[in-house]
Amino acid sequence: MNLLAQIWQSETLRKKVLYTILILVVYRVLVQISVPGVDIDGVRSFFSSGENSVFSMYSMLTGGAMEKFSILMMGLAPYINASIIMQLMTVVVPKLENLQKEGEAGQKKINFYTRILTVIFAFGQSYGVLYYIGSEIPSVNLANIADILPLMLVITAGTMLLVWLGEQITDKGLGNGISLIIFASIVSNIPTIFSNILGSVGSLTGDTGKLIPFTIFLGLVVVLVVLTILATEGQRKIPVNYGTGGQSMASSLPIRVLQAGMIPIIFALSLITFPSVILQMVQPENSPVADFITQNLNPGSASPYFFVLYTLLIVFFSYFYVSIVFKTEDIAENIQKRGGFIPGYRPGKETADHLSNVSFRLNLWGGLFLAFVAIVPMIFTVFSDTLTSQDLIVSGSGIIIIVGVVLDLIRRINDQLVTQDYDKLK
Repeated sequence: MNLLAQIWQSETLRKKVLYTILILVVYRVLVQISVPGVDIDGVRSFFSSGENSVFSMYSMLTGGAMEKFSILMMGLAPYINASIIMQLMTVVVPKLENLQKEGEAGQKKINFYTRILTVIFAFGQSYGVLYYIGSEIPSVNLANIADILPLMLVITAGTMLLVWLGEQITDKGLGNGISLIIFASIVSNIPTIFSNILGSVGSLTGDTGKLIPFTIFLGLVVVLVVLTILATEGQRKIPVNYGTGGQSMASSLPIRVLQAGMIPIIFALSLITFPSVILQMVQPENSPVADFITQNLNPGSASPYFFVLYTLLIVFFSYFYVSIVFKTEDIAENIQKRGGFIPGYRPGKETADHLSNVSFRLNLWGGLFLAFVAIVPMIFTVFSDTLTSQDLIVSGSGIIIIVGVVLDLIRRINDQLVTQDYDKLK
């Protein structure tokens, strides 16, 4: 309560919090607006069948927007994919790498390119979703460009509107707008799931089959949240000494356990589900390979093959992503330029190799932990005869997102309060 009082007493912080809440309310209102001219009854039956686990998972991450066939049904997935690709391309394309080094002006150009790529991705992915769900929508003729093109344009515009709302929060609100919108999407599903579970228990049939496993899963979620907080805050501090004016000043370089955050899960999930999504769209007949992929490389099947491959992909992409964004040679060079050194290691290559070794070991544990959190809820549904993926209040990836956003908000609020107190002392 004391923290809330401090936030309310700070005029700057109060305005940022209220502005952020306003944008999130606008976002949730827009989610309720369905694409014009579409009968969504078929779409609802498509998701309620429980046989489309991939799309049900994406619907959860969009706060039910896909299930409602909302104008925001694609969510921020196209923007996230575009941002990741642009970040990777800054290493491959020299022009983008130079823009990144130009500071704010270069970042603005990169953001512009990211938006263009987002439009392309949103337009293409909207066609894929319409092609897949279109059979459930009698009013849409997928063979008629006059029917499908307006829908694709509306869905693409909805994604760009959502990106704009996220940017408004980042610029004028509190926290990272994109992360907060995803956070709001995940959290918005929780009351609905609770209502469905408790409603089935309180119905005339007295169905309590889901209550016990659901309660056990709630306890499991609490444990996973605590572990995720510890892992997110966990870091290895590398001691660094700086020599200034004949004196040595001790400092440290923190390297986090979860350096890649949610990125490896996004990569791994997209890659492992891509074959099954394509096969469900094409629907080949009498193909042993297609049958194996559909039965074993699908989150709904949750076979041992899926769990093993999913884990390996998450660990691989943890190493892959961190190797691109965590440039040990540049860090070692910056330490050397500032007159610093890591005790026991020579400046330059030896320092870079030491940082690489530390990062390599942390990535192994970080990648395995990400895989653990992502897979545990899926395994729970396998051993539960009554709960499905739609009955889980939050997925493993959702837990990581929620914990990351909340911790980031706490840091930003504390920093703002400290800055305010410092200004008062001037």
